[in-house]
Amino acid sequence: MTNPYQPVYELTRGRIVESIHFGAAAVVDSSGNLLASLGDPYLVTFLRSSAKPFQALPFIERGGNEKFAFTQKEIALTCASHSGTDDHVATVKDMQAKIGVSVDALMCGMHDPIHAATRDAMLLRGEKTSPYRHNCSGKHTGMLAHARLRGLPTENYIDFDHPIQKSILQAFAEMCNLPIDQVELGIDGCSAPNFAVPLYNAAFGYARLCDPSTQEAQRAAACRTITAAMIAHPEMVGGPDRFDTALMLAGRGKILAKGGAEGYQAVGLLPGALGPASPGIGITLKISDGDPDDRARQATALALLRHLGALDAAQLEALSKFGPETDLRNFRKLHVGEARPAFHLAS
Repeated sequence: MTNPYQPVYELTRGRIVESIHFGAAAVVDSSGNLLASLGDPYLVTFLRSSAKPFQALPFIERGGNEKFAFTQKEIALTCASHSGTDDHVATVKDMQAKIGVSVDALMCGMHDPIHAATRDAMLLRGEKTSPYRHNCSGKHTGMLAHARLRGLPTENYIDFDHPIQKSILQAFAEMCNLPIDQVELGIDGCSAPNFAVPLYNAAFGYARLCDPSTQEAQRAAACRTITAAMIAHPEMVGGPDRFDTALMLAGRGKILAKGGAEGYQAVGLLPGALGPASPGIGITLKISDGDPDDRARQATALALLRHLGALDAAQLEALSKFGPETDLRNFRKLHVGEARPAFHLAS
């Protein structure tokens, strides 16, 4: 069987390559043109949290953000894998107060905050974690708001056959230009449904999200509401020192970013990001080994953006802690090698 992945990121020690990460990627414009690829651009894999902007889409389409007076900051949090800071928790609580639910309604489970300083502060004050701190609590609150908007039950809002999940699946499939029965379903880490589609189709979905000019008016407006909120409040989408947040901050209003678990990364370029006439572009990337420390996913994404000309020297310098090239040093700070991209982009 042909390997759908190719080498994308390597680490050296001395004069030899010591470790290699494999990956696949697709770069697609809003007309559906495959502009470039790594490995097999039709590899079917789960988007994980990169699906979150699409999961918010039908709620926004139905005017839920206006009904509940959600701010841009709160809309961004519905698309987030947030770090569990006190600001994130306060924003989730504000959203829940507007829709009339409490923490008990959340079905995402709980984990310690991703943000280390917040974890330390909670430990010092003896505070236990809660579902509010879960990185998906904003998405789940958005799903609860969607159910409340339509007068639907909230106790089973994550079930595959719940009407809001059916609406989400329909919208996601349409954005990715796929029949619903070609979307593979699974259960995400937060217990909500998740989707696996070819990298090409997910990238096409991101390109259309960022450039919805061919969509009908209601959907186009919802797409623009979501991208505007995420770009205006990248600190809600991730958090301090997180890649998605840093990339959107450096992107000068033209780059959308949403990573997912197991080495998935999606990036959207808004029209004009590559020049006055450039269309919306979607980029999806999967690292084959799941990239548990994120070193390959982030650096490879930056290398792809550099190749496309989406980042200039100043932007790359601002993002240099994430790659694409990194000087490797040991515990005595001695130079031992480098981490670097290991691909030439096929276009």
